[in-house]
Amino acid sequence: MSITITGGLIIALGGMFPALAIMLIGAKAMEAIGRNPEAAEKILPPMLLGMAFAEAIAIYSLILAFIK
Repeated sequence: MSITITGGLIIALGGMFPALAIMLIGAKAMEAIGRNPEAAEKILPPMLLGMAFAEAIAIYSLILAFIK
């Protein structure tokens, strides 16, 4: 029973916090582009990298949940 609860907590927390991080990264990048459209090509690559790293954390938590 505790293994099921542990796996559920890993998925819940490991999915929630990266999703919030991706939301904040995207919102702030779009806000910056809205303020300065010429900077879009300088903002988008770091935004995509940040989103990819946040998504990697969610994937690690999914793997840990399957291992438990």
